[in-house]
Amino acid sequence: MASDLLGGLGGLGGLFKGLSGLMPQDDPNVKLINAQSQVADLTAQETAVYTEIGRVAYERDRSAFPAQADRLRLIQANLAQAQAALSGQTEAKKAAEEQARAASEAAICPNCGHQNAEGVKFCQECGAKLGGPAACPSCGQANPPGTRFCGGCGHALAG
Repeated sequence: MASDLLGGLGGLGGLFKGLSGLMPQDDPNVKLINAQSQVADLTAQETAVYTEIGRVAYERDRSAFPAQADRLRLIQANLAQAQAALSGQTEAKKAAEEQARAASEAAICPNCGHQNAEGVKFCQECGAKLGGPAACPSCGQANPPGTRFCGGCGHALAG
C-alpha cells in the first residue's frame, strides 16, 4: 500500500522524493515519503528484472508460450499502426504550423513591415497589397515579406 501511493502518482513520486530532501529529515512524514519512494524504486527494479527474464525465456523457447506469442504479435501489429498514425499526426501538425506561419507572414506588409490582421488584403498602415513579395522601388527585385532592405541593391524597403 505504501508503494501504491508514490508508484500510482507516476512522476509525482520523484517530485515528492526531491522535495523531501528540502524538508527536515527527522519529520515522520518525510521518513514515510522516503520509505515509500524506496519501495516504489525497488518494485520498479524487480519488475524490470522479471521483464528481462521473460524476454530471455521467450527467445529461448517461443513454443512454450503460444497464447502470449499470439498476443505479442497482435500488440506488435497494433503498435505499428499506432506508430504510423503518430507519424501522420506529426506531419499534419507540421503542415498546419507551416500554414499558420505562412499566413502570419502574409499578414506582414512587404512595404512597411506592419503586422496586419489575418485575411486582410491590403496593409492597414500604408495601403500596400499584402501576400506577395515586396518589389524594390529602385531595382524591381522581389524580396520576401518583412524584408527591410532590398537583397539586390540594398535600397530601404520598409518605411
